[in-house]
Amino acid sequence: MLETSARLLRLLSLLQAHREWSGAELADRLDVTPRTVRRDVDRLRELGYPVHSAPGTAGGYRLGAGAELPPLLLDDEEAVAVAVGLRTAAAGGIEGIEETSVRALAKLEQVLPHRLQRRVGALNAFTVPIPGGGPRVDPQVLTEIAHACRDAQQLRFRYTAHDGTVSRRTVEPHRLVSAQRRWYLVAWDTERADWRTYRADRITPTPPHGPRFTPRTPPAEDLAAYVSQGISTRVYAKQATVLLHAPVERAAERISPAAGVLEAVDAQHCLLRTGAHSLELMVLHIVLTGFDFEVREPPELLDRVREIRDRLSRALVPEPTSPPSPGGADRMPGTRSGSSAGT
Repeated sequence: MLETSARLLRLLSLLQAHREWSGAELADRLDVTPRTVRRDVDRLRELGYPVHSAPGTAGGYRLGAGAELPPLLLDDEEAVAVAVGLRTAAAGGIEGIEETSVRALAKLEQVLPHRLQRRVGALNAFTVPIPGGGPRVDPQVLTEIAHACRDAQQLRFRYTAHDGTVSRRTVEPHRLVSAQRRWYLVAWDTERADWRTYRADRITPTPPHGPRFTPRTPPAEDLAAYVSQGISTRVYAKQATVLLHAPVERAAERISPAAGVLEAVDAQHCLLRTGAHSLELMVLHIVLTGFDFEVREPPELLDRVREIRDRLSRALVPEPTSPPSPGGADRMPGTRSGSSAGT
């Protein structure tokens, strides 16, 4: 019986790790006959695991989705990854998911082997998360958007802009992107006939949604970089491109994707495309990177650099000292004329 139970667990692990197995492949992996594989599959079905099978030479076994969530088998690395992910989710970012994450984490840590508990515990003990002050997203909103992306179905929603203006949008959703503790939807706006990026925390779905659509070619292959450029450059009134005298790898250590988009030029230089609400703030941001730079565009930024340079130069020139007053050369600091320092 113990051997059979161990074989069932191994069979379940194989089914969870691979999308589809033939009966011969499973029999070879488990070192049993195909008839034993069929019996073991029947036992898994009795335990509630939805194992689907197809007859014939092209058929096989695969684990499907059932009405209830059955127990899952995780290897060591998967268990540690899930535990770390749950702890990160418990720190916030998605509204209402913290308590659920804590409950799931408690269940997982209760059954983790001691060696894995030590690994997870060490990571938790010596990692200090930065509390998030960003907006929270309703997980049901994220789920609804993700389903529309998956099903290629038009999405209708109310959108609240940064200035509080509310508008109604109908879009063809493409992907959700997570960046800087915020969620963004990349979608084709049907009324504006253009690709747009929307903050998920500002979206309020208004079903019923629209019909299915044929997915378009996305605006970029790297959607993470596309969204980063949008939130670091396109949303600002002032935009600039500067050449940094630093390798792109070194510049990326100091400049986050939310602060600008980097592009390698050669082994020693890279371009920074960034934005700001004013040219003064942009100069400050670029100077604080700590790299020498050359302004490529706009020309007004170079003029503002000169103005700030002259202002700083004037601040470094010492003011002329006032000549001493007559008869006061021997006077002690802090004393008055005609009085003694000891009185």
